[in-house]
Amino acid sequence: MEGVRLAAVEGLLRELLREEAPARIAALTEELFREARSVPGPPDGASPHAAALAQVEEGAISLWNWAVTKHTGSVVNDEQRAKLRFVACRLVCLCEGSDPPEATIRRQILMSMKTGKGWIDIGKPDLADEFLEIAMSSIEKLYVKLLEGSDGEADIHVHKADVEKNLFKVLSYQAESTCYLSILCYNFGVETYELKRYEQSSFWLSQSYDIGKMDMKYSHGKEMQAKVLRLLATAYFEWDCNLYLDRALKAVSLANQEDLHPAGFFLKVKILLKSGASDEDINSAVAEFLHHEMSLDFCLNAAKLLLEHGRESVGFEFLKSVSERFESSPNHGRITLLHIEFLLQSKRELLAKQKVEEIIIGYYTGKQLLPEALNRLHIILWDMAAKHYEAKSYSEALHWYNYSVSFYTPGQIDQNLAKLQRNMASCYLHLKQVDKNEQQVVAIKALEYLAEHLQDCRQLFAALKCLVRLTLSKVMADNEEKKDEDINSMLTYLTLAHKRLAESFTDEKFTGDMKVLEAHWFRKVAWNLAVQLRGCPGKMRDFFLLSFKLSQFCPSDKAVLIAQKTCLLMAAAVDLEMGRQPVPPSEQAELLSQALQHLQACKEIWKILKLTGDFAKDPTDTLLLLYEFEARSKLNDPALHNLMESVWEQPQIEVKTLEIIASLAMESPARYPVLCKKALKSALNLHRKQTVIDVEKFSKCLHSLINLSLPTGLTDLDACVLQEAWGYFEDGLSIISSTDAYPEMEILWLMTRAWNTGIFQHTVGKCREAEQWCGLGMRFLSHLGSLKKTYEGHMTGLYSEVLDKLDRAKGFLSKEQE
Repeated sequence: MEGVRLAAVEGLLRELLREEAPARIAALTEELFREARSVPGPPDGASPHAAALAQVEEGAISLWNWAVTKHTGSVVNDEQRAKLRFVACRLVCLCEGSDPPEATIRRQILMSMKTGKGWIDIGKPDLADEFLEIAMSSIEKLYVKLLEGSDGEADIHVHKADVEKNLFKVLSYQAESTCYLSILCYNFGVETYELKRYEQSSFWLSQSYDIGKMDMKYSHGKEMQAKVLRLLATAYFEWDCNLYLDRALKAVSLANQEDLHPAGFFLKVKILLKSGASDEDINSAVAEFLHHEMSLDFCLNAAKLLLEHGRESVGFEFLKSVSERFESSPNHGRITLLHIEFLLQSKRELLAKQKVEEIIIGYYTGKQLLPEALNRLHIILWDMAAKHYEAKSYSEALHWYNYSVSFYTPGQIDQNLAKLQRNMASCYLHLKQVDKNEQQVVAIKALEYLAEHLQDCRQLFAALKCLVRLTLSKVMADNEEKKDEDINSMLTYLTLAHKRLAESFTDEKFTGDMKVLEAHWFRKVAWNLAVQLRGCPGKMRDFFLLSFKLSQFCPSDKAVLIAQKTCLLMAAAVDLEMGRQPVPPSEQAELLSQALQHLQACKEIWKILKLTGDFAKDPTDTLLLLYEFEARSKLNDPALHNLMESVWEQPQIEVKTLEIIASLAMESPARYPVLCKKALKSALNLHRKQTVIDVEKFSKCLHSLINLSLPTGLTDLDACVLQEAWGYFEDGLSIISSTDAYPEMEILWLMTRAWNTGIFQHTVGKCREAEQWCGLGMRFLSHLGSLKKTYEGHMTGLYSEVLDKLDRAKGFLSKEQE
């Protein structure tokens, strides 16, 4: 039987060595590997088939060398090479004999090591073990043989060094094989865990850990071992925490001994909590980790875990320790916030208030919360206030709202502050404390008087600031009717501030620097109000202009110049928008003229600003151009011609800009069809020059150009007009023919316009023109998709009639000429 199998292997081997076709090589490799695995190992004692085995050995060595050559030439892949090495090595082992010479043993060591390494490299360490064991056995034989032929101690040392090199390699490969097995088991454990097959998962994870700890020198390290143990503990925990509690705790404790990791601590506490362990046991677990470095996020999550499981004494004590540890951290406020949240959840409002007051004191003594933490605190405070408001505990609601107010600075504009003022006003009304609003009115009247009559500049501007702050708080809390009054008051106060800043001051105590600081304060208030008044364009413009005027008392640094430019641009934009509304012509002309004034001032600032840095991506030049074009075109301004001459000369003008100019040129009361057509043609040319044409935008531009060039409903069209329009249709056809992305509705529109133009020509007896335009329509018809069938029959019939009529006309002309 052995001889038959060996013969089969030899036959396959010879065929493989002759084969060149990759597919057949792959098939023979698989077959040879299968047969070689069933060939038994070398027999004890001398082989009775020495001659035959010598031939097998020669074939095996040829196969080995052939596999090396083919692998280098990429004919066989790594796995096929490993299988061919397996076959060659198995056959060489079979031919070894009872007392092989040194050269044979060395060859055997080399082949066995490389075969084992090949299996390891393709992730099949289980197949490597057999050959690594053969290599180890052969190394022992070599050492014995070398010792037998050694001559003195010096020779022995040389032989020992020679053997140890190979021994080290084999041991390294065996260690690598062990690591593969460990990882393989771990991967099986992860896969079965994700499928919730906890029993299988725990088996594979245990195997992975056991393999890894056989020899720590060759394992993947303590971190990996700990990772395996944590997943094993989790598997036990999720399988049945009550039944496998001890196993889960043992696994996670071992993990923490191997490698201390936050996840291990968290898991241990989680298991203890689930098992109903005593506070003392949990305290003990927490204490283990307080001596190690842990991140704030981890500590907060651990505290949440304890408190969510009702372990308040342990949780709050832990938070106290965490607070001490992270006292100097900018994120320290997050610890206090968590403390407050859980105090409120456990109905300990008095203690929670103490914590809030600690934060407020810290806020005003340099320990400010980070923005995210402050937002979270406001939410907590508002939630508590809303809860008391619903319970009709209005005084208590005010208490919580007042905590929130403590974090706002005077003059700050914020939508949340507006809601806060509204909510507080509602509480006052319920408590019948109307005098609060009356006191505010009295204060405003008094400050208005002071602002008009004070001569001391510092006192004057202090009074104006108080007026602004008080009125701002009213604006935020007012209903819509009263809000308009207060907005007008703000306009008055800020105008007064501008007037007083423009005056010459004799007060020596009011220095130039003070004047600049006051101007900055008031310009920023005006800016913020302008931004808030999007729904009142007139007021929005007035506040932007006031902000610009106030900024003129500030040094012209880059930031101020940018603010001035933006104020004037926004003022011009608002005037233009108001001019688009249905207003009397005289009012429209005034708005457009004002916009031009703002734009002229903006241009001067923009020239200076561009000298301060790179503004390549700033859209200001484009906005100035479009705003000025709209104003001048609607005013029928003669200067429009010069403006457009500069536009046509610009080499880098954008398609979008040209399309907007074209649209504005025909927007009432402007009407500049020639200018509009020129802009659209320029835009169309730019579209064509794009590397990839945006057919959607191209089609819209072409649509507008044809609409302008070929008026609908007119039959008596000049030949030049028709010729020009024909060119645009041809442009459309060339793009449509080169892409499938052209919008079908636009193709339908082009087809319809061309066809109707032909029909109009037909009705006035222009048969040749009718045939041309109808034919053009038919060309567009061929590019229609789903809509083609809808129009094809009708158009084909009519087109035939047009052609017949043209033929008859030609025949009539021919007879006349005879």
